[in-house]
Amino acid sequence: MKRTILVTLAALLLFSFTTLEPATWNLDKAHAKLGFSITHMMISEVEGSFNTFTSTVTSSKDDFSDAVVEMTADVSSVNTDNTSRDNHIKGEDYFDAAKYPTITFKSTSFKKIDDKNYKVTGNLTMHGVTKAVELNAFCNTGTHPRTNKPVAGFKITGKIKRSDFGVGSSTPMLGDEVKVNANAEFAKQ
Repeated sequence: MKRTILVTLAALLLFSFTTLEPATWNLDKAHAKLGFSITHMMISEVEGSFNTFTSTVTSSKDDFSDAVVEMTADVSSVNTDNTSRDNHIKGEDYFDAAKYPTITFKSTSFKKIDDKNYKVTGNLTMHGVTKAVELNAFCNTGTHPRTNKPVAGFKITGKIKRSDFGVGSSTPMLGDEVKVNANAEFAKQ
């Protein structure tokens, strides 16, 4: 009898643990922007963004401490509010969009610093070059008032060097440091 009870308890314990399936959080494109800025002639900042990009966050933990972020930006959608400049940076001197049509990022670590701040490390591929980069993420979470689904808003900041990716290497009037700034809202599926 004792053995039957022990076997039953062991089976209950074994099957009562469920593995958490990672949840996918989809980008709300109406509430997202992927931007950047760079110094021009060491006196002013030129800002730009990518109008077309996708991103997802996958995490099995509510605090995102195991999150994986993936992002793809369409290089031909670059927008600096100047058509002539946009066409130039899509060309061979800079992004070479015909040869390298996308910029991608996939996180390798999403480390929680405190309640709302994270260090995100991952592989950025741009202009045919992949490099590890580290970004800062600030996160707010809540419940969408119409859908009652969980939502998360991320503000991503960081700096990369364009020379690391071979972008615009023949242009000394631009700073080498590019500031990355993105705001994105995600809904849990």
